[in-house]
Amino acid sequence: VQLVESGGGLVQAGGSLRLSCVPSDRTFQYNHMGWFRQAPGKEREFVAEIDWRGSRRYYAASYKGRFTISRDNAENTVYLRMNNLKPEDTAVYFCATGDRSYYYDGVVPDLWGQGTEVTVSS
Repeated sequence: VQLVESGGGLVQAGGSLRLSCVPSDRTFQYNHMGWFRQAPGKEREFVAEIDWRGSRRYYAASYKGRFTISRDNAENTVYLRMNNLKPEDTAVYFCATGDRSYYYDGVVPDLWGQGTEVTVSS
């Protein structure tokens, strides 16, 4: 199974982007899905997580209110909507999943995408 992210790019501060993650099959359709990011020179960090129904969402405190995770199970796609972007949001954003859940609590997913790069200019 592969996770393919898209939707990154260059955006001005204050702008918005919507990232997408499409698994290559439905192996993990009943699993939690998460978004992480890695800024230049920094370690990868948790951003958001969603359960398979889309009814429970978890966010890192830094992004709650600006970022929204969602999923469309019919389309087998997970999204990350990012609003009011700041230059410090510049990072590579990764989609991830696996057999375990609760990435917000430190669990590390088993499967990762290649990432999509987001650059926010000031």
